[in-house]
Amino acid sequence: MKPTPIDLNDYVHVGEGANGASYNHKTDPNIMLKIYFRNFEAAYKELELAQKVYAMGIPTPEPGDLVTDGERLGIRFKRLTGKRSYSRACGDEPERVEEYAREFAQLCKKLHATHVDTTQFENVKDRLYKMLEENPFFTDDQKKKIHAFIAAAPDTDTAIHGDLQFSNGIFTEEKGVRTPYFIDLGDFCYGYPMFDIGMVYLCCCLNNEAWTMEQYHMSNATAAKFWDAFAPEYFGPDANMEEVMKEVKIYAGLKTLIVERDTHRPMPEFRAMLEGTIY
Repeated sequence: MKPTPIDLNDYVHVGEGANGASYNHKTDPNIMLKIYFRNFEAAYKELELAQKVYAMGIPTPEPGDLVTDGERLGIRFKRLTGKRSYSRACGDEPERVEEYAREFAQLCKKLHATHVDTTQFENVKDRLYKMLEENPFFTDDQKKKIHAFIAAAPDTDTAIHGDLQFSNGIFTEEKGVRTPYFIDLGDFCYGYPMFDIGMVYLCCCLNNEAWTMEQYHMSNATAAKFWDAFAPEYFGPDANMEEVMKEVKIYAGLKTLIVERDTHRPMPEFRAMLEGTIY
């Protein structure tokens, strides 16, 4: 894919995350742009995955083309006007957090019930093995035990978002009817859904207050309420939540592999979920 040159002056900055910034086109209301701060390979990868996921019918904004401002790579998408993330909605309307959490849980259940062509996507286990091998912060003994745990996890051919934060679920709303979508599909793969649910728990329950406010626009108390409504909706009324939580916390701890990959530093607050369980 050869990137199309663009003039960033034609766009207005609307937000940013850890890996890139978002822009809307100044004159065309149908175009939004995601520009990567670094890691050009990730831009190619996300566009390829976004195209495949969109073709499967999983709700996600329609991907366009690869672009460059001369220094960085980006992806243009069809803009969803009036969109809000579930995290932003909860921050704006904390009195509705349970409603938004249940809706997000149903969206996740549909994703995790979607079977994929495993020749087109990566197995989550293979992805985690690579992250584990490249991680400089675990000891060799810890890596051996984590590898064994990942290998023993159930094998399924169902879709996994790969970075299932409640900020990566968005929705539009018209006449009181919300239409949800997934965004940021650079880690999309397939495998056991708990590899995804661990990230939901991490975002809701394991961050410090300042990070939760900065990244998710809500207090830790509101984020915890999100999880308390999300979990029974996702796992169902007959689930043994005590047993569920034992498993969830381990998979939340495994998500330190993604976080440490992106932050380039050890995350002891997340690794604590692995102590006394995997190692």
